[in-house]
Amino acid sequence: MRKFFVAITAILLACTGYLQAQTGNKGQEMTRKEKKAAQEALDQALYEEAKAAIENKTFVLEADRVIFKRGMTAYVAPSTNFVGMNKDKAVVQVAFNIPASGPNGIGGITVQGSVSSFETRTDKRGNIYVSMYVTGVGISAQVNINLTKGCNDASVTILPNFNSNRMTLSGHLLPMEKANVFEASSL
Repeated sequence: MRKFFVAITAILLACTGYLQAQTGNKGQEMTRKEKKAAQEALDQALYEEAKAAIENKTFVLEADRVIFKRGMTAYVAPSTNFVGMNKDKAVVQVAFNIPASGPNGIGGITVQGSVSSFETRTDKRGNIYVSMYVTGVGISAQVNINLTKGCNDASVTILPNFNSNRMTLSGHLLPMEKANVFEASSL
């Protein structure tokens, strides 16, 4: 797996170097087309990395936005709002910037559970869909993740089994080892 990430990084650096060498302008800025090509190469590398993390079942979706049941949106810190999976265990944490400490100590809730019915599928456009059930002391929910083709932008919808308080988190899907999250105390 580490060799795969090293290869992706080497390809990305080679593409960037190639684009800079083609212009012959070492001291000048890249043109708009060159910047766009470099960004597309980076996005594709991030997509491949996220795809491999899903296949290995070791990923974290760091959310920077939470969308509630009726469409209300809150912008949040990615380090404290995430959904993570490590093999057969999952963690769902949301923490809002409020003065109250909340059950997890940082203004929200953290729940851990076991993963069952893990399924992935890819549509004809290349978007990846993940569906799983997470069951634990504080959670019993269906979790659906959508990874957009060509980048690591993703969203996760949490559908609790006991109520209709659906929640969607939107952010970036990363491999577990690259995630920068703070897991608070769980229920």
